[in-house]
Amino acid sequence: MKVEGLKIISGGQTGADRAGLDWALKHALPHGGWCPKGRRAEDGPVDGQYQLQESPSSNYPQRTEWNVRDSDGTVIFSIGGHLTGGSLKTVEFAIKHRKPHLHLSASSKDNAAAELKKWMQQNNIRVLNVAGPRASKEPAVAGFVIATLDAALKP
Repeated sequence: MKVEGLKIISGGQTGADRAGLDWALKHALPHGGWCPKGRRAEDGPVDGQYQLQESPSSNYPQRTEWNVRDSDGTVIFSIGGHLTGGSLKTVEFAIKHRKPHLHLSASSKDNAAAELKKWMQQNNIRVLNVAGPRASKEPAVAGFVIATLDAALKP
């Protein structure tokens, strides 16, 4: 799949969010998104290298909803098969805003990269919101995000 014209957005949290932004930076793709006021993340303020806008609230749900709202679709990565917390809330916001969403789990036997590529093509995704658990909840999620994006979208 061509990554020409693709933009990656996320909330900047450790784990899945940050991995999506790191992948975009590595491949010189546009990136952005909303982060909480104060650039709040579990490891301290989100680094300035990430071109994120601060939402008016320091609470996570507002930035989560705004990233869903401002994207063409959201992919939620996880290691486990069931979503909880903010990742589950992301799905709720996608349903509320009638935005396509896809949950990819490393515990599934399916080919996550092929599934992501097909979903992005079917939904004409040009602004992709990357979401999922923070590093303290699922330490391996960042590696799963990077590997999946590499296999599905390698420029």
